[in-house]
Amino acid sequence: MSVKTLLITPPFTQLNTPYPATAYLKGFLDSKGLDTVQYDLSIALSNKVFSSSFLEQIFIEADEFENYDFPLVGSKRYQYIDRVDEVTNFLRNQDITTAQQLLSNDYLPKGHRREKDLDVAYFDLDEIDQAKHLGTLFIEELGDFITANVDEFFSFTRYAEQISSSASSFDQLAEYLSYDTTLIEDQLLLLLVNKIEEEQPDLICFTIPFPGNLFAALRCAQFIKKNYRHIKVGFGGGYCNTELRSLSDPRIFKYVDYITLDDGEGPVLRLIQHINNEIGVDELERTFLLKKKKVFYQNKIPNTIFHHKDLPVPSYKGIEFKTYMSFLDVINPMHRLWTDGKWNKLTVSHGCYWKQCSFCDVNLDYIGNYQNTTAAKLVDRIEQVMNETGNNGFHFVDEAAPPKMLKAMAELLLERGLEIKWWTNIRFEKTFNDELCELLSESGCIAVTGGLEVASDRLLVKMNKGVDIAQVARVTNSFSKFGVMVHAYLMYGFPTETEQETIDSLEVVRQLFENNCIQSAFWHQFTTTIHSPIGQNPEAFDIIITGPKFKGFAQNDLTHKDPTGAKHQKYTKGLNRALNSYLNGKDYATEIGEWFDFDVAETTVQKEMIELAIR
Repeated sequence: MSVKTLLITPPFTQLNTPYPATAYLKGFLDSKGLDTVQYDLSIALSNKVFSSSFLEQIFIEADEFENYDFPLVGSKRYQYIDRVDEVTNFLRNQDITTAQQLLSNDYLPKGHRREKDLDVAYFDLDEIDQAKHLGTLFIEELGDFITANVDEFFSFTRYAEQISSSASSFDQLAEYLSYDTTLIEDQLLLLLVNKIEEEQPDLICFTIPFPGNLFAALRCAQFIKKNYRHIKVGFGGGYCNTELRSLSDPRIFKYVDYITLDDGEGPVLRLIQHINNEIGVDELERTFLLKKKKVFYQNKIPNTIFHHKDLPVPSYKGIEFKTYMSFLDVINPMHRLWTDGKWNKLTVSHGCYWKQCSFCDVNLDYIGNYQNTTAAKLVDRIEQVMNETGNNGFHFVDEAAPPKMLKAMAELLLERGLEIKWWTNIRFEKTFNDELCELLSESGCIAVTGGLEVASDRLLVKMNKGVDIAQVARVTNSFSKFGVMVHAYLMYGFPTETEQETIDSLEVVRQLFENNCIQSAFWHQFTTTIHSPIGQNPEAFDIIITGPKFKGFAQNDLTHKDPTGAKHQKYTKGLNRALNSYLNGKDYATEIGEWFDFDVAETTVQKEMIELAIR
């Protein structure tokens, strides 16, 4: 007898493209001659929720609950029900005929998001993109209505994230799992049943990349244990790898048989062999399980090594790209890449070649275990995936794609005449000069993302980023010069960061936008994680860890006091107001202090700092 394995992505992840974990595992398990299928339960549920038949149930349930938030949507319910299938079909296919229909006067109802004036950039879009933007607002209005009136856990790219984030105890998850299922969860379980009946698996493995996937996976596992007791259930993925490494609470094993850590190829292969009675339980690798009612970490040493360069190409067989929807919520051309377009996701290299940033999880395998491959093998993978999916868009989801590999890949893409569009994450290091940026652009690179973090040279040294502001300016300018869009990840609230440094950072960001070095950015407030150098040695960074107290389940994000730093939270609103204007290419002349509702220090940054650095 051979074990049949079903690989599932639980709700919710991106709506425009598949999350790649199951494709990587399927490609590997297929190469071992094993019987595997994959299923994106996330997009399947999204497509059901935003359908006319399901929306009818949503509005009925809102009435039964006597919940009437977002009354504009409620009052126009029949228009939403009547138009939703056409809108979602358009977001999947983007044909010009339907676009023109959606743009005709009053064809789509105007809810609370359409009450506001459309951004001036909207009027520069072509008809397809204009219709995509209006269709996105239409779907978002329905999403707001569902969350407010029917299921507070619902969100487009996450579900019940609020009870899964920083869940040091399993108490709240256990409590909510004891409640009756919601309307959306009922639909989730119906889709799951249909897939189980169709495939008849022996093992179901859920990949849980983010906190917003955990509760839906637990709901599914709870249902499986109640109704299909012969099926074994495994959890793995990014959430488990970062948050469950200290797991000691046995209650989760009421729903799950195994929880694996780090790269899934070895642990899942061993699980299948164990279930198939080929090896004993003591042969399992990097796997939590229950022994004598206690959590036990089974990890046979040495682990079986499957090096990045030797892994087979990911397989997207069973994934229907045509079922994904492209959204255009933010019109900024760079920002939209996360929600618009169908992307094949691959990694150039495993881990990070720098792995020194003090705020990063450098102690974990997905960062610290750097492995490379050859350009020939990488381009072979690109070609095979493109042939399988019929899609020539690629998002290389590296922690930091190494410039040497990108150069070799670009040269080989051009040599073979492979026409692709691609984007990736990089470090803003000096290797990316004009010559290399031009080559990458010629090979199909349309965008790069990278961590500028805090635009302060003092703090960049403290972060051990290995770059300075002037270097970032020159690198981003080189990319932009050759038509490659640049997105910068920005951080505020780093340990010991002063108000002056926060204000100066905003001025640097303003100048980067004004000089067209970057076209997009995103602020997030610094959080200490237990696996980072800061989390493991907070005294060296002059902060005090204050919690949370670990209670046997998840352990990752930490709270802290920063005695010498500013009160960081008070800057959130102003930083985001400024950034929103810069994203839309306006208000560069506005004084930095005007973005805040309180008096702030004047910037000490030279007004021509970035311009001079570029020169």
